[in-house]
Amino acid sequence: MKINVTENTPLYIRFKISGANYNLANAIRRLAINTVKCFAIDKVTFYENSSPMFDEYIAHRIGLVPLISPAKGYDDQDQISFSLSGEGPGTIYSKDLKSSDKGVKVANEKIPIIKLAEGQSIKLDAKAVLGSGQRSAKFQPCLATYKALSDDEFEFYIETFGQMPPAEILSRTLSIITANVKEVEKQIKK
Repeated sequence: MKINVTENTPLYIRFKISGANYNLANAIRRLAINTVKCFAIDKVTFYENSSPMFDEYIAHRIGLVPLISPAKGYDDQDQISFSLSGEGPGTIYSKDLKSSDKGVKVANEKIPIIKLAEGQSIKLDAKAVLGSGQRSAKFQPCLATYKALSDDEFEFYIETFGQMPPAEILSRTLSIITANVKEVEKQIKK
């Protein structure tokens, strides 16, 4: 099998694999989307919300804000606290979400969360946890596609949502595939 990276930018990676088959190509795509873990805000506690929007609507928007997810130093039990407080008139942006951990923070500070009018305010705390796309779309780190160039050559495109660089998503995907194959081999030997 041969891999040729044709483009590698901070936002996307494009590469070709030759000597593969459809099963492997689809496994790479699916695991990149659904199995690579990243942080997302999962629980939101509101202390004040005098805006016309329901708490659940705002919590949903906050949950979809991509969070930088470092490769090392975190596990499934970690919870990262965020706080947000703001008053109108004005727009509350993702940059207003303050993290308790300098390693896990918003990936894009310009995402609008809610517009507040004069006299309206919002105050909340939130918890971010590690998860995968199998649990919820808010844990998906990327868009991943491929197209067949021939029966054994495929061109891939992986675009990050900002949680981690696209090459890191690919690296984590390949590590998951390797670990799964090793587990199958281990089970067969029993």
